[in-house]
Amino acid sequence: MPGLLLGDVLPNFEADTTDGRIKFHDFLGDSWGILFSHPRDYTPVCTTELGRAAKLVDEFKKRNVKMIALSVDSVEDHCSWSKDVMAYNCEADKALPYPIIADDKRELSILLGMLDPDEKDKDGMPLTARCVFVVGPDKKLKLSILYPATTGRNFDEILRVIDSLQLTAQKKVATPVDWKPGDKVMVIPSLSDSEAATLFPNGVETKEVPSGKKYLRYARI
Repeated sequence: MPGLLLGDVLPNFEADTTDGRIKFHDFLGDSWGILFSHPRDYTPVCTTELGRAAKLVDEFKKRNVKMIALSVDSVEDHCSWSKDVMAYNCEADKALPYPIIADDKRELSILLGMLDPDEKDKDGMPLTARCVFVVGPDKKLKLSILYPATTGRNFDEILRVIDSLQLTAQKKVATPVDWKPGDKVMVIPSLSDSEAATLFPNGVETKEVPSGKKYLRYARI
């Protein structure tokens, strides 16, 4: 499985989805994107994940992120399963607010390195792992998280890392451990103290450490 590395351009694949046929780069347009894969339709953990993602659709929209899921079943199965997902959300009268890619031949899962060799279906075929790909407007992979099929994702964490990715794409900062929007950021090491003072007029704080090196520099933006 070739898989993808950070900075790689995602293939401009074509696929059938619950919203019709797409070409991936055209689907994204000038937006950020999140592609998240699922082991199988009509499975418990996947249903909870798609339901949570549907609840957060407005949060992704605020961040200019287009959402799209993938599972190794047909469009017909996806459409039927989507009704279960929305019923799980107690919103049975609404449609799933993002498309699901049909990858019943596993061609896309293989191309993107999504298969989990340790998790197999009843026919002995490998299932997709729980991949999360965050893609920038330049169509390059900005973040990759890979969960085993048995562990559900934390979508609050996914939103947090998107906030960090979008901030650090625009500003010469990094985000420290457990950072969330509104917290102090870290000044990147390549900036001199004079450059940092210019870029961060609210001031730069430096934490003293035994080495005496001035590399733990914090600022608010």
